[in-house]
Amino acid sequence: MSHGIGFVFDGSHRYVLGIGCERGTPQDEVSELASAALAAAGIGPGELSGVASIDTRGNEPAILGVARDLGVPLLFFSALLLEAETPRLKNPSPIVFARVGCHGVAESAALAAIGPHAALVVPKIKSRRATASIARALLQND
Repeated sequence: MSHGIGFVFDGSHRYVLGIGCERGTPQDEVSELASAALAAAGIGPGELSGVASIDTRGNEPAILGVARDLGVPLLFFSALLLEAETPRLKNPSPIVFARVGCHGVAESAALAAIGPHAALVVPKIKSRRATASIARALLQND
């Protein structure tokens, strides 16, 4: 079963890691944050379907590096497009998109990657310059 754009979920790959970071955040900081989010959720990298983020440039080196290290696909979303979808995605911070950086980016991206059948597993885990969160696909039996 597939949800979102380009992500396929099955019993062992039902999670998406959302990452947000300020421009120029060192990759080791973002990697540590990603590890903390996975540990808090109690899931292993092998259970991830992908990494999602919001970055209009689509090339934040630290986020690209985390996806590469975890061996999962990466999907960037436009913040402007997600802003229009905020009510549907039940994002608790509609003003997040007016800001630059780490205010709700991870949650928004993770939920958007999965689509309407999503639940936030881990609230935002935040460092000074980056955030991470994990969403789970709620697979429906058709």
